[in-house]
Amino acid sequence: MSIFAIADLHLSGDPPLKPMDLFSPAWNNHWKKIQAAWKAAITDDDTVLIAGDTSWALKWADAIKDLASIADLPGRKVIIRGNHDYWWSTVGKMQKAMPDAFFFLHNSYYFAEGWAICGSRGWITADDPMFCPDDEPIYQREVNRVRTSLSAARAAGCGKILLMLHFPPVYQLDNINGFTELIREFAVKICVFGHIHGDGAHMAPEGYLKGAACHLVACDALDFSAKKIV
Repeated sequence: MSIFAIADLHLSGDPPLKPMDLFSPAWNNHWKKIQAAWKAAITDDDTVLIAGDTSWALKWADAIKDLASIADLPGRKVIIRGNHDYWWSTVGKMQKAMPDAFFFLHNSYYFAEGWAICGSRGWITADDPMFCPDDEPIYQREVNRVRTSLSAARAAGCGKILLMLHFPPVYQLDNINGFTELIREFAVKICVFGHIHGDGAHMAPEGYLKGAACHLVACDALDFSAKKIV
């Protein structure tokens, strides 16, 4: 009974409408690689955290096929939204459509193996060179969503907290922002995130951030195999 994490599946049907090997040859048949590694390592007793950018679909109805193919794999799945998950709808609608397949994490938490799984999409922070004034309100909204999730776990008396984001919480460990302060305030023990690909993986924070162990789980950074976190 373990907790695994993976992000950035970037599915688009089978056969894929948007093959990821357009971006890099490493992505050739990436979904088949993920499926094979998943089945070899993960059982129905395990929990799998899916940290955003799951499907290229633009609408919920178009994403269902991709989600169903993930649902067929072993394990309980906890999923958050990524910046490319335009299909993401209201949690009530999604949970009703797929009640036993996923836990859609939004302003809430999920309890697994003695850990409270908290999180939200996150956003780029001021230490990202791409950050601009238009990002500020989105960033602030995501900080508030993460706080709501963490507060729900604390109110329930959960002692060990794992924070799942899509964006990295920071790009340099010694920087401070709303996400890093929440990690410190709520004594988060583990932080998993995706979003960063290819040569950009060196930008991901490594080691411990305000006491939380950092894990980049973008699938191409893991050779398309979910990482055992707990």
